[in-house]
Amino acid sequence: MKNILIYILKIFARLYLWRYRPKIIGITGSVGKTSAKEAIFTVLNDKFNVRKNYKNYNNEVGVPLTIIGSETGGGSYFKWSLVFLKRLFGLIYTPHYPDILILEMGADKIGDISYLLSFIKCDIGVMTAISDIPAHIKFFRTPAQVAREKVKLLVNLKKNGWAILNFDDQRVRAMAGHTKAKVISFGFSDEADIKISNLEVNLNNPEDAYMNLKIDFRGASVPFRLNKIFGEHQIYSFLAAIAAGLVFDMNLVNISQALAKYRQPLGRMNLIRGIKNTWIIDDSYNASPSATKAALDVLSRMSAAGRKIAVLGDMLELGSYSEFAHREVGARAAESINILLAVGSNSVFMVEEAKAAGLMEKDIHYFLSAEQASRVLQNIIQEGDLILVKGSQGMRMEKVVKEIMADPAKAGELLVRQDERWLER
Repeated sequence: MKNILIYILKIFARLYLWRYRPKIIGITGSVGKTSAKEAIFTVLNDKFNVRKNYKNYNNEVGVPLTIIGSETGGGSYFKWSLVFLKRLFGLIYTPHYPDILILEMGADKIGDISYLLSFIKCDIGVMTAISDIPAHIKFFRTPAQVAREKVKLLVNLKKNGWAILNFDDQRVRAMAGHTKAKVISFGFSDEADIKISNLEVNLNNPEDAYMNLKIDFRGASVPFRLNKIFGEHQIYSFLAAIAAGLVFDMNLVNISQALAKYRQPLGRMNLIRGIKNTWIIDDSYNASPSATKAALDVLSRMSAAGRKIAVLGDMLELGSYSEFAHREVGARAAESINILLAVGSNSVFMVEEAKAAGLMEKDIHYFLSAEQASRVLQNIIQEGDLILVKGSQGMRMEKVVKEIMADPAKAGELLVRQDERWLER
């Protein structure tokens, strides 16, 4: 059924793109895709009729569904029949079809980006970053293989299109030579078109954390204030959004005003009140080695009345890199925190390395599941503690956050993966 479904969705997506001819922004990279998508949507939605991927719909099923404006039919033949029937009528007339589609494009294996590009012709391509350790190691053995797959987005851009590139990532910077489109770059680098200056990070009060900075572009300089943003790694999403706004002829002042409305996606470095007058940094959506180390860096720099605790789940799909990656995170954790709770079979390496790096054995706790960790954590935390929760999707680390948040009745509003499908798992 799945192959037939994918084929039908491809046909429908092609027909919708031909019928309504929206401008298309494709976003890919190893990390930061969803945050970039959300930030770009926040900027462009201030001026245009824009649609972004529904939920985490970034694959061969989800991207076409976003294009045709439908949610999944799941495992039901009947629901899928309704989806296609409604979308058939939508081809005749869809009021207010978007002027711009913002499409996050994921790649679990070689050929995934090529497949999406076989029926989607992007006007703008955004490349976020290429991690040193591939995110889906089962099919991508090296960062170079990831880069070769992702760069196809830029290779297929039109000559009058735009490539938006993170110039602080050397692999992404090298991709500028592989596109015939116009290039606009962003980063901390002096060689980037959109540059940061006067960066001021205030992490003294978790409830009022912010960053002040200036964005310099072609002689113009505009101040930006980013509220509830804790890590420098999060700034890249804003820079990509600024670039997209400039491509669509918005000025820096209007872009700044639009970004003031931006809120981090659920499960991505969001601050939540915890029990016993604590604060939780909820980064439970997913985890890669680079993102986990960046989150630990934020935790180490943020002020806390009490101790700093990290609840870290396995980083999945790392294959032969897994032991090395978990040990690296364990060593970084030992530098950043007072107490470590490690969750999952791979995290035993994290525990070993944290001990070797000097974290006391009494301050390290190991569990096989998020549920086990949650029960013990409630007894460990004390007033004023600052707690980071992070792990891969499959580890379900949002369950930890739900157990220790001050108002669990708000879980549906504040936490990731609270729909019926996930809660049943």
